[in-house]
Amino acid sequence: MSRTGNLAVMDENGYCKITGRIKNMIIRGGENIYPREIEEYLYTHPKISDVQVYGIPDRKYGEQVMAAVILKKGAEMTEDEVRDFCKGKIANFKVPRYVNFVTSYPMTASGKIQKFKLREMAIKELHLEDEGEMS
Repeated sequence: MSRTGNLAVMDENGYCKITGRIKNMIIRGGENIYPREIEEYLYTHPKISDVQVYGIPDRKYGEQVMAAVILKKGAEMTEDEVRDFCKGKIANFKVPRYVNFVTSYPMTASGKIQKFKLREMAIKELHLEDEGEMS
C-alpha cells in the first residue's frame, strides 16, 4: 500500500498494477475482498453497463458484499442472475450477497462516485442501521 491508499501488485518486470484502494476493502468473515476485482468480473456480463461494489454491515460476518448495478439500455436482469453469473467464476465469499439495480450513482462535483453514499443508502433501504453494533 502506498501513502495514497492505493493497493498495487508488482509484476516480474517491475511494473505496478493498481488493484484497489485500502479504504474500499471489504472484510467479510476475516477475508479481505477487493471490490475492484469483483467489479472487473461483472463488467464482462453483456447486460451490465456499470457496477460499484462495496461492503455493508453484517452481524455474523462483519460485512457483506453489495453491488450497485447499472444495466445497459433495454436490458433486464435479476439479483439471482448476477449471483449465478459469479458462482464458480469468483470465490464464493466474493459473490455479492445483495444486488441493487440503479440508474445512476451519487457523484462529487468533480465527477467521482461516492461509494460511502451508496453504502449509507443501502443501510437505510435494508434496515441495517443496528448491524454494526454487535450484541
